[in-house]
Amino acid sequence: MPLTIDLKDNNTRDALAARAASGAPGEKPSLIGMSREEMADALREAGVTDRQIKMRVQQLWHWLYVRGVSDFADMLNVSKELRSALEQRYTIARPEIVDEQISADGTRKWLLRFPPRGAGKPVEIETVYIPEEGRGTLCISSQVGCTLTCSFCHTGTQKLVRNLTAEEILSQLLLARERLGDFPDKETPQGAIVPGEGRKVSNIVMMGMGEPLYNFDNVKKALLIASDNEGLSLSKRRITLSTSGVVPEIYRTGEEIGVMLAISLHAVHDDLRDELVPINKKYPIKELMQACRDYPGLSNARRITFEYVMLKGINDSLQDARDLVRLLKGIPAKINLIPFNPWPGSAYECSDWEQIETFADFINQAGYASPIRTPRGRDILAACGQLKSESERLRKADRLALEAMMIAGHGET
Repeated sequence: MPLTIDLKDNNTRDALAARAASGAPGEKPSLIGMSREEMADALREAGVTDRQIKMRVQQLWHWLYVRGVSDFADMLNVSKELRSALEQRYTIARPEIVDEQISADGTRKWLLRFPPRGAGKPVEIETVYIPEEGRGTLCISSQVGCTLTCSFCHTGTQKLVRNLTAEEILSQLLLARERLGDFPDKETPQGAIVPGEGRKVSNIVMMGMGEPLYNFDNVKKALLIASDNEGLSLSKRRITLSTSGVVPEIYRTGEEIGVMLAISLHAVHDDLRDELVPINKKYPIKELMQACRDYPGLSNARRITFEYVMLKGINDSLQDARDLVRLLKGIPAKINLIPFNPWPGSAYECSDWEQIETFADFINQAGYASPIRTPRGRDILAACGQLKSESERLRKADRLALEAMMIAGHGET
């Protein structure tokens, strides 16, 4: 049975977010997600002199992203006067945790609430942590809802509410690391399933709710802070951004962010991909493949991952496998095969397991790695393509009918 955390428990309450998510006028901005230049301006507003700015920025950066503090009072080498001035103007609190579920296999899912910020009411998103041998992967959302309406994806049935800010994207990582005891002097929860050594969160994937490249500036800002070597210091080879094919921003991603790239492909011909992934009508397969071939740093060590959901009788034939190999010729690539997660109202079925294995074997023999995603978090519905916020939640009876598949095979060294 999945475990649901009681947020009223005294042992967990103090660790959770203190910020009110009302979105009322006068809400304090967060220092989290600010660039160093923006943080310098914030310090000037708090009364710090120019000659101290560089040192104070470095102190705040260290406390936020190395020590992982969420209370100004914990910044022990910052004067009480400055801490008080900052607290009056800014916040560094975590988002509100509405729900935390833990699967029998160790997968964790958080339902997080953020202020309205133009949405009319507080918004909710889901973030998922997947522990594996040797690494822990965090699946992060970039939008509340989605605009892409991919026909096989349940998340796409929720209309876009708004983009997440850089702070809100980054806060998902900070909260997960805090909850898992992944900051110095923090303890891992008793009984938690985490990697045996090294970081608890070693990899992040932008594969949660939303299309990251339709929120490019905020995603870029958050990922550059996540990979900053004086703070969270995640290697860009351990950060994977997944897109359905926003071609102009794929070029920008390589040039301005430099993280690993994943493409939600799912079909090898335009007529079918137009149906499955409608953005293909704007950026057809030929343009998408050219953007992949031109991706900066592309090599066997920095392969592009192609996501391919297996739909029975739709895209799972041996001819489809042949055409996929032909399409990817010359691109250092890995193909992640994803057994379809059925959901109420969906027009598709999952391919038979024997057919998935036949498909995978052909691709493997052609020289491409083609792992079949391992089922994770089935009992808490932490499904790839299934994440939806609370206001769009399925009835419990329907939710229990779903199967969950989790992120696997990203960010290998």
